[in-house]
Amino acid sequence: MPAVGVSVMPLENRRPTIVRLATEAERRGYDAFYLPETWAYDTTVLLAEVAARTQRIGLGTGIVGVWGRSPGTLAMAAATLHDVSGGRFALGLGASTKQLVEGLHDVPFHAPVEQMRRLITQVRALLKGERIPLAAGTGARALRLNLPAASDVPIYLAGLSSETIRLAGELADGWMPFLFPRSRMPEGIALLREGAARGGAPDRVTKIVPCMPAVVAADPEEARKGAAWFVTFYLTTMGPFYPRIISRLGFEKEVQAVIAANPTRGSAVVPPEAEALLDELIVYGTPAEARARLARWHEAGAALSILLLPPNLDPAQMDFALDALR
Repeated sequence: MPAVGVSVMPLENRRPTIVRLATEAERRGYDAFYLPETWAYDTTVLLAEVAARTQRIGLGTGIVGVWGRSPGTLAMAAATLHDVSGGRFALGLGASTKQLVEGLHDVPFHAPVEQMRRLITQVRALLKGERIPLAAGTGARALRLNLPAASDVPIYLAGLSSETIRLAGELADGWMPFLFPRSRMPEGIALLREGAARGGAPDRVTKIVPCMPAVVAADPEEARKGAAWFVTFYLTTMGPFYPRIISRLGFEKEVQAVIAANPTRGSAVVPPEAEALLDELIVYGTPAEARARLARWHEAGAALSILLLPPNLDPAQMDFALDALR
């Protein structure tokens, strides 16, 4: 059976609510709980708290950026969470966004593929118990972690560009697309295979772990409204990356229609001519409708689907969504 996990979108910053989501998801039999790196709590510290409060559910970062932490810091965090959780941790890496990287971490953002390649190679070596393959060229002696090897920590790579997807197929254990149109999954799978072949392992299978916003309500119109909020939020307030990539993937007219329909910040209008984006990007609807949309992702190749719940849900709304989607 395809696996299902849950997460929260970056605007959710209530620590007790986040921890409760993880424990309730485990109680209901969900397979995984992932947390994105935001501009609030430290994701790795919060996952350590979740690890201490759960016993079975898989845990992961979905994602941490490759700019704000050194390879040594990433490897130490991954090894610690692997140990604390009893081997339940997966490290999800991604480029993050220019605004978050430069506006919070004060680090220049540039084409991320080479940074991703370097970080995956260095972190994997450290987790294997090897010395880090240094790239800075300072003449320093390369070190290894003073910990038991944790070579079985899976490393997943998020990304939507063709070259990033190829890199996931070449080096990562999994690909974590976010807001990647479902109908384009065959193209993504083809790029993963190209990357595997480039890395000399054409038979290598990369696990597909898509992250999709999920909105469930008894009233279908309420669910559509929540789905529209997600689409407009990421297309109109999170910078140019998502509009550019989703347009490039064949939905330029729909993206432009959403942008034109939302001239002011905070509106959430998806006009009829952009309706396809709701079905392509979001798992939403009544419980039956949402489960049917989730099943289509599994049919498209998802091995583990991570569902991002909306922010500011009260406990009853959160439990309703958990019950509906599992």
